[in-house]
Amino acid sequence: MVVEENRSMEEGLLRHENDRDDRRITACVILSTFVAVCSAFSYGCAAGYTSGAETAIMKELNLSMAQFSAFGSFLNVGGAVGALFSGQLAVILGRRRTLWACDFFCIFGWLSIAFAKNVFWLDLGRISLGIGVGLISYVVPVYIAEITPKHVRGAFTASNQLLQNSGISLIYFFGTVINWRVLAVIGAIPCILQMIGIFYIPESPRWLAKIGLGKEVESSLHRLRGKDANVSGEAAEIQVMTKMLEEDSKSSFSDMFQKKYRRTLVVGIGLMLIQQLSGASGITYYSNAIFRKAGFSERLGSMIFGVFVIPKALVSLILVDRWGRRPLLLASAIGMSIGSLLIGVSFTLQQMNVLPELIPVFVFVNILVYFGCFAFGIGGLPWVIMSEIFPINIKVSAGTIVALTSWTSGWFVSYAFNFMFEWSAQGLYFLYYF
Repeated sequence: MVVEENRSMEEGLLRHENDRDDRRITACVILSTFVAVCSAFSYGCAAGYTSGAETAIMKELNLSMAQFSAFGSFLNVGGAVGALFSGQLAVILGRRRTLWACDFFCIFGWLSIAFAKNVFWLDLGRISLGIGVGLISYVVPVYIAEITPKHVRGAFTASNQLLQNSGISLIYFFGTVINWRVLAVIGAIPCILQMIGIFYIPESPRWLAKIGLGKEVESSLHRLRGKDANVSGEAAEIQVMTKMLEEDSKSSFSDMFQKKYRRTLVVGIGLMLIQQLSGASGITYYSNAIFRKAGFSERLGSMIFGVFVIPKALVSLILVDRWGRRPLLLASAIGMSIGSLLIGVSFTLQQMNVLPELIPVFVFVNILVYFGCFAFGIGGLPWVIMSEIFPINIKVSAGTIVALTSWTSGWFVSYAFNFMFEWSAQGLYFLYYF
């Protein structure tokens, strides 16, 4: 009952915040969302970077497979650190300044990788980049959810995943033809653009109300809803509701383990475990290694893969508010299971020397099936759902635990992938299937 009351109050707050004066979408909302998701683009670049750069980095810096696997997995180590502090930073600094913090860590990380002369600076840059994307994974969907009208909130929040996939697409398409150092500099550009763009977007009115800045709340709402919009009533209600929620949100870290919150916590953690233990990090970070083992052209595979990623993310953007979260998640999970099973079967046939001419194409097509299904559902929706299901009094603490679950399980998958893949490619994908 308490969970439902908290959630109802929070939904009421967001409803009054975003839906009152009509359901129009202003240019400011579009600009603010675009600026916020610039860092998501850099996140996608970071995720796809190791695939195209693997051979060149290992050769130039004389890295072993263990060293390169560690380098790839350090994105998740940094992500766990960023996730640990993301909720508190967003509360203390506000959404905009937390985005600036993301940009600082990401830019330092990309430049450290670009100018690395040894494995130390390479790994340090990857960890710093991970801290930045760990912050991004929390603050970007929260900020977008707080500024957009309710009837398009799901689609606007899903644009975060669209830009991530766009970053992956760019890196895959050009990763095999552009020097890995230049590629790292390119990855920093979206964060530089975001640092500039933040000057032109408003702070979340909800956060402004939380810290007691009444006039700034109205100013932010005018920018988001339009200069001619009557926002006085909405601003008053935001402040009243925020005060009520503040009084109701005084809880300790241990409160989220109470029986009444158990179901939402299990849902949040479970979705993140499914997202990571299905092997998505391994495919994203090391897809070129998979193409190479299957006998498919790395350059051609990366380019086609890069072109293919964005349309699948657009499916999520279009359908998330029409179909709902659950149907998309189910469709995504089923498609990924089928893709994993068929990849495992393909490598089994390769080992048996059955249809050797067709196996490279089978593997490649099934990777497209797997990752396409990941992109429109499990890839981004768990983060959207996480921002929606937790009541306000445990949102920060529960969100931190769920994000840590994602990053730590992602670290395990990304570090172990190369070793397990070399040991038994088909066994690994049968494991992902189950």
